[in-house]
Amino acid sequence: MKKIILLLSLTCLFACGTSKTVRTSKKIIKGDWVLNTISYSESGTYNVTLLNDVSKECFENSTWQFTPNNNSGIYAINNTSCAVGDRNFIFTIQEVDPATGLYHFLLKPYNKKVTKYDKVGFRLKLAELSDTNMVWQQTLTVEGKPFTISMNFSK
Repeated sequence: MKKIILLLSLTCLFACGTSKTVRTSKKIIKGDWVLNTISYSESGTYNVTLLNDVSKECFENSTWQFTPNNNSGIYAINNTSCAVGDRNFIFTIQEVDPATGLYHFLLKPYNKKVTKYDKVGFRLKLAELSDTNMVWQQTLTVEGKPFTISMNFSK
């Protein structure tokens, strides 16, 4: 019985630990980024509100700051024809498959004025991450077909 408990404890310990790949990703993501462009997998004109906040046009050229040691960040909408200002968020990088390097990125808005986390979170695929580029993808269903939104960042 003691051996089973020890085995279960060790399994839990190793399963709950952050992988080296995720730790490396957090080091790369640290710092300031610019969300340069947002593109769609299908051509056409779409009225999309991203992160329950503002439109694609407002998000383009927004600045983002990531602080991995406490999984928090701030993005700033800079387009003066939009609701400008800073927005706080928390984030988590969750490894999906270490063999392929695919991740899910969970982002949750945070309202400092009322000191609470929004109950709504956004799961995005961290499709690319290098020292200078990052790409997030979110796949939705539009008219019964997959529709992917790609957000392209640079550092």
